[in-house]
Amino acid sequence: MPKYSYVAQDAMGKTYKDTITADSREKVVAALQDGGYIVLEVKEVGGKSGGGILGAGKQKTGSKTYKSVKSYVLAFFAEQLSTLISGGVPLVRAISLLGEYASDPNLGYVLIQISKDVASGSSLHASLSKHPKTFDHIWLSLVQAGEVGGQLAATLMQISIYIKSKDAVKSKIITAVTYPAILFLMSVGVLFYFVTFIVPVFATIFKESNMELPAITKAVLVVSGIITGHWLLLIVLIVGSVVGFNVYIRGDAGRKSWHRFLLHMPIIGDFLQNMYYERLLSTLSTLLKSGVTILNCLSVLEEAFAGNVIIRDGIRGAKKDVSEGKSIADSFKDTGVFPPLMTEMMRMGEESGRLPNIIDTLAKFYADNVNQFIARFSAVIDPILIVGVGIIIGIVVMSIFLPIFQMSQIGNNM
Repeated sequence: MPKYSYVAQDAMGKTYKDTITADSREKVVAALQDGGYIVLEVKEVGGKSGGGILGAGKQKTGSKTYKSVKSYVLAFFAEQLSTLISGGVPLVRAISLLGEYASDPNLGYVLIQISKDVASGSSLHASLSKHPKTFDHIWLSLVQAGEVGGQLAATLMQISIYIKSKDAVKSKIITAVTYPAILFLMSVGVLFYFVTFIVPVFATIFKESNMELPAITKAVLVVSGIITGHWLLLIVLIVGSVVGFNVYIRGDAGRKSWHRFLLHMPIIGDFLQNMYYERLLSTLSTLLKSGVTILNCLSVLEEAFAGNVIIRDGIRGAKKDVSEGKSIADSFKDTGVFPPLMTEMMRMGEESGRLPNIIDTLAKFYADNVNQFIARFSAVIDPILIVGVGIIIGIVVMSIFLPIFQMSQIGNNM
């Protein structure tokens, strides 16, 4: 009968390592789970590694195609799983229950697959890694750290808090721009209708009158003529510009130039920088508090910031310096990407041994900056749009009524 070595944890997070004789690895897993243990690793002594932490990297991902799961659903799942594990429910049983009663069918399918993998001896981290569309690098790193450190329940709760805080910022931004965007689109629609359908009618009347038109009227008539007479060319130019821009930013040089421009735009650039810094620091704080090593933290952040190559390259450079023995503060400072406040606070955290707490404080500082900008933006953008649109509509209306007034004066004089 073969022997199997295992690593497991009890509900309190205490880790146990031992060797047991059994007919199969599945029976070892079942025995441990029946005893209320969380199975981290099971492998045959002298044989190939099982599906635990050490064997996670070679597992295949042949899972069914499914849609991505909303972040708030994942946050609720992490919170529920943390509660069940803290209450002593075995991991496989907890995941199966959540999968069976999941409100999102996509998450339910994923959790059923994960429960089967964990039941066969795979670690939770390895099981999650088979579903990259649902669980990203941050999830995987935090869960792995929680398993290794015996703090899986606490780590899952950290994940839930992290996702909720990130969604809260996103929700505030969407709320702040929704009304201005609707107002802007409606105003553009009204102006387009006015210029393409109303102005041409008056243009014919003005042309037949053979009168000298005001400059403002001539300008509006020219714009109306371009839109109505060359609309196909305008569509081609707009589509061509969009396609050309997309092709340009797909290249490394174009993408870097565009992302640098975004970060240095007036007003908006400062907001984007604060948002990126808050996200970077809050993620780094969560990872460090969960026991993830600094190099793994930077690897996760590098993947998370693939959407902005300037920030990503800065993280990549910092990771390289840290791997060569430089301090975290000096590594971030030498990139030239991150502000002095961030690097100096990191230095204080390293010197005091309170780096995660210092980073968390700094993340809250940038979060406050983001919230203040959103509040000011919401208060200012609406009147600016209303006044701006009112001025444009006033100009168009004035361009039509000025010649009409002139014609009426000529008629009265006659």
